[in-house]
Amino acid sequence: MQPVGNEKPPNSPGRPASPFSAGPHTSSPFISSGPGFGFEASGSMTSMQNSGNGMPAPPSVKFSGPPTSPYLSSYSTQDATNYHQFQAPRFPTPAQPATPLQGPIVGSPVTNTIGSSSSQPQLSSVQLSSPPQTAMQSPSRSNIPPLPGSSLFTPKPPAQPSLPGYPSVLPRGNMPPSPADPLYLGPRPVSQPPLQTFSAAYIPPLHASPYYAHQVGAIPPPPPIATHLGFSSREQIQFTNVRPPGGAPIQDLTEEFQSLSVGSAPGSHDPGVDIKSLPRPLIDDDEQTKILESYPLNCHPRFLRLTTHAIPSSQSLLARWHLPLGAVVHPLAEGPDEEAVPIVNFGPAGVIRCRKCRIYINPYVTFTDAGRKWRCNLCSLLNDVPGGYYCALDATGRRCDADQRPELSKGSVEFVAPTEYMVRPPMPPSYFFLIDVSVAAVQCGLLEIVSKTIKSCLDEFPGFPRSQIGFLTFDSTLHFHNLQSSLTQPQMMVVADLDDIFLPLPDDLLVNLSDSRHVVDVFLDSLPNMFQDNVNVESAFGPALKAALMVMSQIGGKLLIFQSTLPSLGVGHLRLRGDDPRTYGTDKEHILRTPEDPFYKQMAAEFTKYHISVDLYAFSEKYFDIASLGSLAKYTGGQVYHYPSFQAVTHKEKFRYELARDLTRETAWEAVLRVRCGKGVRFTTYHGHFMLRSTDLLALPAVDCDKAFAMQLSLEDTLLTTKTVYFQVALLYTSSSGERRIRVHTAAAPVIADLGEMYRQADTGSIVLLMSRLAIENALSHKLEETRQLMQLKLVKSLKEYRNLYIVQHRLGGRLIFPESLKFLPLYILSLCKSVALRGGYADASLDERCAAGYTMMISPIRRMLKLLYPGLYRIDEILTADTENLDEPLKKLALTAQCLDVGGLYLYDDGFCFIIWLGRTVSSVLVNSIFEVDLSSFPDLSRVQLHESDNKVSRKLMRILKDLRAKDPSIFQLCWIVRQGEPREGYLLLSNLIEDQTSGTSSYVDWILQIYRQSQSS
Repeated sequence: MQPVGNEKPPNSPGRPASPFSAGPHTSSPFISSGPGFGFEASGSMTSMQNSGNGMPAPPSVKFSGPPTSPYLSSYSTQDATNYHQFQAPRFPTPAQPATPLQGPIVGSPVTNTIGSSSSQPQLSSVQLSSPPQTAMQSPSRSNIPPLPGSSLFTPKPPAQPSLPGYPSVLPRGNMPPSPADPLYLGPRPVSQPPLQTFSAAYIPPLHASPYYAHQVGAIPPPPPIATHLGFSSREQIQFTNVRPPGGAPIQDLTEEFQSLSVGSAPGSHDPGVDIKSLPRPLIDDDEQTKILESYPLNCHPRFLRLTTHAIPSSQSLLARWHLPLGAVVHPLAEGPDEEAVPIVNFGPAGVIRCRKCRIYINPYVTFTDAGRKWRCNLCSLLNDVPGGYYCALDATGRRCDADQRPELSKGSVEFVAPTEYMVRPPMPPSYFFLIDVSVAAVQCGLLEIVSKTIKSCLDEFPGFPRSQIGFLTFDSTLHFHNLQSSLTQPQMMVVADLDDIFLPLPDDLLVNLSDSRHVVDVFLDSLPNMFQDNVNVESAFGPALKAALMVMSQIGGKLLIFQSTLPSLGVGHLRLRGDDPRTYGTDKEHILRTPEDPFYKQMAAEFTKYHISVDLYAFSEKYFDIASLGSLAKYTGGQVYHYPSFQAVTHKEKFRYELARDLTRETAWEAVLRVRCGKGVRFTTYHGHFMLRSTDLLALPAVDCDKAFAMQLSLEDTLLTTKTVYFQVALLYTSSSGERRIRVHTAAAPVIADLGEMYRQADTGSIVLLMSRLAIENALSHKLEETRQLMQLKLVKSLKEYRNLYIVQHRLGGRLIFPESLKFLPLYILSLCKSVALRGGYADASLDERCAAGYTMMISPIRRMLKLLYPGLYRIDEILTADTENLDEPLKKLALTAQCLDVGGLYLYDDGFCFIIWLGRTVSSVLVNSIFEVDLSSFPDLSRVQLHESDNKVSRKLMRILKDLRAKDPSIFQLCWIVRQGEPREGYLLLSNLIEDQTSGTSSYVDWILQIYRQSQSS
């Protein structure tokens, strides 16, 4: 196959490049390849705002009538009982002044006398003047030419400041407070320090969410005026005719950030935060699709997301960022059918590419010389347009056929690769099964589920009838199975010599599925009975791996391993390292999370060389050493599936679903991935499951829609001179149908010189995913506590730097400020510290569970990662007992705290990997009997209770809810667990996963915010 640019053909001979940075090689199972990487590798980073136009929404004035905002409160009235100790404010709110409208004041004077104004000192008037021209003032961006359609340069409407800390309202005398809307999600500042106080009618406090999204008010804004020279935005303009009734002007500086008040009660030294005011991601990640409004020619964000959609223009600006700067690439992400990636076939002429940088033609190239030449958007080289591709230009210089050509109008496209991209015929989809048949596998019921699931999927294998299939079983010996089409029964050949492995029938162990279908069916039917009396406890896993490599080396494909015990015989045998509690907290702690034997990494390199991807299914009740065995999946683009304490009765449905998806999902074979970017920037480190063949070429023997890759970006030049940076992802692969293709995703991002703009354009999802992978890799060479502290330090540094942007113009005492785009970042970092892979120490998670969770996080896309870090908690008893069967309305997400759990309720917890149904002590027995059709009071152990659909309305509703939640991410099947309030399993199944509570010595959400606040205030 011809490389993508200077890619090495995927099947070229030679030793694969090590996936580690230059220097001594280690055997860390998660550490991705690339020079100079690690958790500290990113010096700084930019950010991308979640708001639509890239700028903060202007404040507004709001009447006392019906609310006009579509954003509603995060908590309903009924939920208020769950926070009864927080109903009244813990501490009195300081007096808040009224910020005048930007126009003449009409009518009675307005005050903001919340509570007792006598308890707060009256501040003197502030003479109205222009903001001081200090170093901390936001610099003018007038030197950056506006980009067409770019939200970064769209003029803002005039701001209408609201009452500090409350929604904008007109004076209403002693009218009662407006009720909080239960679905309100929009953020707003909690409070602002008092500026002045004026006498007027009393305005009661509004019990709404403190993150109020300012909406356009009832009073129209003043007419547009020209911006005064020296100001970069309308918010910095002073209206000299706006004065309070007393004649004293006040300062008019609109806050472009969100804030959270941290106050202290009189006589108390402990600061406090209202738990309802904390930001929570109670809606799903929106994939940052609003970026397409500014750059409509970009690929969809599901394929490529930057950690900030504003690239810093200099090294000095990057150094002030403190968060990772990079991208998340999900090249084969699934989308709606109507948004399928278009396929383009240039025929014998070949794919059109730049002669210098080898970028593929895309919507951002420009055509000149009457359409006879095109200019590369990456390197600016003028390329000739092939004769068969020529088209005239219109009056604007655009090709007349641009809208009819997907490669010139779509950010994502798939090219059919010509013959020069091949050095051998495209490989057929090949599946080879390596099955442990020792006594442990027989007793847990593994063999029967494996055989039945494989047989049920044979007709759906990708590439049928080209698909190849083969089997090898093992215990203390190796069992080869001849499936030649001329046979009526499969033949088993046993090799007992583990030191000198050979193939008894080299040509008949991997056969065409269509030709040998009848023999394969007979083998799968007989497999469970063939070893049902086996009492062999040994596992010759290493020799079996070498035999599988010998079978598959001619074609390549996917190797599926089903292992139920620790390898004990032959090469690659492992010792029972266990989980020594004395090791935790010492310098040797991280060794337990790294591979013990380099054999498995060496085998992974050999598998990658021959285009073999490895998926590992682990089913052990005891220590399994996933840290070592997982290396096989890590470096071959595979996946680790972990089923601790596997029992067929309990795990059958989950295992069957996930194996069937692995066998039937569309897969890209013998692939290589490269990400190119414009002048002055380059990708330095890569994080995920792959083998790094060169400095920027990722070898992927097999890749599918369930895997994403992360990478860090650095600046090559001290100062970027371009206005826009372009990125292009190219995946060269063989489809299951045998066609060689190149999937290309192209995106553009502006270059800016304003740190505040980097924060406004931040993408929380991308930042969290990249930080999580950096943390997993860091934990392989450091203690868990050091890794958690490092993540906290990066968060504190970034918030402190952001605070310094506004500390001169605004009074920030008693407030934690943050950009709207990163309001959930502190919570996600807390969740990451409490995740199975990183939390606590010896007693908080088993070693295998930690490592398996780490491997899972290293391949998860953004949406799955965010759901894992902040799962959904829903109260469903009221929905199940409602008269209507309409379930079209989305479930209401609750805060992850035990205070949301009512003893009389039934709740559903969903982290994307499992369901937990929690039954309160006083939940209706009628409801429970309708769901399970049994009296659970007679079941002391609910772990064996199976959930099935019953013939009643309540049960059908519950099963439909579970089905709808599973459909949101079809890559994983959530196994359902039932837990009763007060039983021993409640602690580790549910309560330890309520990340907002203080558990096992970890901080609660409130304590975490206070800790971040104190550290961000320190010099």
